[in-house]
Amino acid sequence: MRISVSSDMDEPVARSLVAELRGRGHEVTTHGALHPGRDPRWAVCSEAAAREVAEGTADQAVVCCWTGTGASIAANKVAGVRAALCTDAYTADGARRWNDANVLALSLRLTSGPLLKEILDAWFAASAGEDADDRENVAHIRRLDLGGTGP
Repeated sequence: MRISVSSDMDEPVARSLVAELRGRGHEVTTHGALHPGRDPRWAVCSEAAAREVAEGTADQAVVCCWTGTGASIAANKVAGVRAALCTDAYTADGARRWNDANVLALSLRLTSGPLLKEILDAWFAASAGEDADDRENVAHIRRLDLGGTGP
C-alpha cells in the first residue's frame, strides 16, 4: 500500500511510524519535518499528505502533530479525505469500520511505541463496514465535499 506520512516535528514516534510502515511492506512518502526541504508547518505538511490520498497517488495517509488535532483539521479540509484522530486501537478500528477513514491522525505527544503498533494493527485490520447507516453517512460527507448540504 502507498502511504503518505507527514509530521511537523522530527520526533522519535514519527520516525518509528515511518520505520513501522516500511517494515510492514508499505511504500512510504514523507512530508514536513520527515523530509528535509519540505515545509514542516502542520497545516502545510498535513495538507500535502492528504492531497496525495485525494489525488490517488497514495492509498492512505498518516498525519502527525503535537496533539494530532491540527493535522486532522488540515487534512479534513481536502475534499475526499476523511481524517480521524485516533489515540487508541478501538478508535482506529471504528474510524475505518464506521467512517471509512482514509487518513489517520496521530498525536506525537500521546503516542508511545507500543500504542503506535496497536493503533496501526487495528487501522490495517479494519475496513469500511457494510452497515447501511454508516455507508449513508460517508455518502453524506462526500456530498458535503462537493458543496452539497443536508440529506
